[in-house]
Amino acid sequence: MSALEDSLAAHIRYVGLPEPQRQYRFSLSRRWRFDFCWVDSMLAVEVDGGTWTGGRHTRGAGFEADCEKLNAAVIAGFRVLRFTGAMVRSGAALATIETALGCD
Repeated sequence: MSALEDSLAAHIRYVGLPEPQRQYRFSLSRRWRFDFCWVDSMLAVEVDGGTWTGGRHTRGAGFEADCEKLNAAVIAGFRVLRFTGAMVRSGAALATIETALGCD
């Protein structure tokens, strides 16, 4: 778990949203996990750090692996939201999650 994930978790708790499962494993065969998941709502959240510094999610192999994982999640019926560090820090991630959960 990253500092960004911990920050988003604190925001979620602060506003009283339902508690998500963290590091939810949605595929046993591939060992894929979501950073956050509201299983009953089939809502998953991924926090992508390093978007401006050449982090894993923006480099070729990492980006391709993310595409494969997120496509499999959508096929399995999950709605997947992705957020950058700036979106977490600004509160945009939290607002989008509230809307997706119908809590706005």
